[in-house]
Amino acid sequence: MTNTHPEQSANMAKLLADEANPELAYLREKVELAMNERVTPALGAVADQAQTVVRNASTELRQQTARLSETVRGQPFMAIGIAAAAGFVLANLMRR
Repeated sequence: MTNTHPEQSANMAKLLADEANPELAYLREKVELAMNERVTPALGAVADQAQTVVRNASTELRQQTARLSETVRGQPFMAIGIAAAAGFVLANLMRR
C-alpha cells in the first residue's frame, strides 16, 4: 500500500506557493511604491519641520541668554538677590 497523502500535501503546498508568488510580488511592489511616493516624503517633511523647530528654539535660547546677561550686568545686586532667593526656595523644597 503506497502512502500518497504526504505527496499530495506537498504537491498542493507547491501549487499554492506557486500561485501566491506573483500575488506576493505584486503586493511587494505596491508597498515599495507607497513607501517611495508617500511615506518617505512625509518623513522628510517631518524631519524638515523638526529641524526648523530646533533652529528656532536655539535662536530663542541665545536671545534669552543675551537678555539675561545684559540684565545681570545692568543690575548685579538684584541678580544676586534673585539667585539667593531661588537657592533658598530650592533648598527648602529639597528638604521635604
